[in-house]
Amino acid sequence: MSRPMNITEKILADHAGLKEVKPGQLITAKVDITLANDITGPVAVNEFKKIGVNKVFDKSRVVFVPDHFVPNRDIKSAQQVKQIREFAKEQNLEHFFEVGRMGIEHALLPDNGIVTAGDIVIGADSHTCTYGALGAFSTGMGSTDIACAMASGETWLKVPSAIKVEFNGKLNKWVTAKDLILYLIGDIGVDGALYKTLEITGSAISKLSMDGRFTICNMAIEAGAKNGIIPPDDITKEYLKNRSIRPYKFYESDKDAQYEKVIVYNVEEIEPVVAFPHLPENTKPVSEAGNVKIDQAVIGSCTNGRLSDIKAAAEILKGRKVHKDVRLIVFPATQQIYLEAIKMGYIQTIIEAGGAVSTPTCGPCLGGHCGILAEGERAISTTNRNFVGRMGHVKSEVYLASPYIAAASAVAGYIVSPDKL
Repeated sequence: MSRPMNITEKILADHAGLKEVKPGQLITAKVDITLANDITGPVAVNEFKKIGVNKVFDKSRVVFVPDHFVPNRDIKSAQQVKQIREFAKEQNLEHFFEVGRMGIEHALLPDNGIVTAGDIVIGADSHTCTYGALGAFSTGMGSTDIACAMASGETWLKVPSAIKVEFNGKLNKWVTAKDLILYLIGDIGVDGALYKTLEITGSAISKLSMDGRFTICNMAIEAGAKNGIIPPDDITKEYLKNRSIRPYKFYESDKDAQYEKVIVYNVEEIEPVVAFPHLPENTKPVSEAGNVKIDQAVIGSCTNGRLSDIKAAAEILKGRKVHKDVRLIVFPATQQIYLEAIKMGYIQTIIEAGGAVSTPTCGPCLGGHCGILAEGERAISTTNRNFVGRMGHVKSEVYLASPYIAAASAVAGYIVSPDKL
């Protein structure tokens, strides 16, 4: 009889061809999808060519999404995209997404059914952990690891130990999935789950939309986690229906599975959260944020660029105007989300309020383009990191929050809850 296992261990065991795995064990596992972008892709391509193989292991399972410096910011970024574009053509890859069809990778892949439940997905981007929302094992790796997986269809890793987190109760008004994950990171710290699984459960999670689940798993890495994962259920099944392009499998943790620890939160005690500079763990309730003046508000990214996020911003901005001293920039995460937001009237509301709407891109999140901060400027952002210099000048500041708080702050000119408008 095999040892009781959690959901992550079961996925890893199956892909390694083993009856069971345990924390700390080194395994070689088959990979369902490998992913790289316009920053990490060229490095992976260069390393792939050194291996000495002519073809990727499966042209339907190697994915390139140029999304960080696109539309091309400058000559260097244009050259990088050209390199992966040519590689994709040479290898006849089924999934290369050009401007006009592309989106932010971690919204694009699940929405197009390329990643699915039960997968092992590795990407040369730290926020690859997003797909744990589907009940997949997904994690970021270096470009060399991705190159090897592109060639072999396998990867090696150490089985992580697990922390189980339960969010129970009914969410307060204006509280979102973003607030839950910021609250968790504020509690355990940016190294609180270092190389561990964060298994996110509880009655509040079972009621969350897929958009919210993606947000939570996206930021698991900000607590140092190897992966974040939410057990799949009927909401997951409905999302995957007529979407997943491959068969999927739902795994669940055994009732007597072992965890390093279990953390339980009552969400009724949580109000909207703001992460102050310069770490995601530096959190405060918005009621204690003070009147922090802002110069820019960013709503979008792989964390909060989905349709419900654009809707939340429009809900706050309806009939209001962005403060004259604030630049509001909104980035729908994919072309389809952008189109749906237009159809629903959200984009018109944002523009009428004085906000700018951009084509899908990661641009400002990493200080790439389309919203770089100058010295001394402050931004409130729905992105996932607020490190020194993350969005521009090393003497700028980034405050992380939900779309509700970011939109309200854009109107007020300082960090505030919608209740205070």
